[in-house]
Amino acid sequence: MISIRCPHCHIGLKIDESKIPANIQVFNCPKCKQPIQVSYVLKNRVADDSETVILSFSDDKNAKIGKIHVLPNDLTPEQTIQLLEGVNIIGRKSPIQKTATSIETMDKLMSRTHIGIEVRKNTEKGDFIYYLYDNKSTNRTLYNNKYIEPGEVITLKNNDEIQIGQTRLIFEE
Repeated sequence: MISIRCPHCHIGLKIDESKIPANIQVFNCPKCKQPIQVSYVLKNRVADDSETVILSFSDDKNAKIGKIHVLPNDLTPEQTIQLLEGVNIIGRKSPIQKTATSIETMDKLMSRTHIGIEVRKNTEKGDFIYYLYDNKSTNRTLYNNKYIEPGEVITLKNNDEIQIGQTRLIFEE
């Protein structure tokens, strides 16, 4: 059970996360009927290689979160990835292992959990700040044609280019 407080009427709600429909983005408060936004965030991997998933609830349905455009090549079709507030783990799709955000590709140089992009709300401006890091990938990550060093965190800007494996991505705010 998850305990939350409605951001509109402040009533306490208990939510059974096992009963939340897959990919739901908004639900209405049962008391005041105002919309509450839901974000799914991959928090971490635990020792048995399963995933711990948390939900984030917000009342700001007008906040615009960035996206990643996957540029097409011989191995990868064109795709768009909508980022979510919190940690987004991005990598090659696997039939066995689930990542928060999977890219359809035959690019074997792309790890299944290649990069992380953490999206944080900028409380001063009401927009978002995007932090990119290499998620200990085997083949490293290029950011605007320079390798990201282990432990380095980059603040993304509009139209930045990221390369994972042989696949190029463009960040859009």
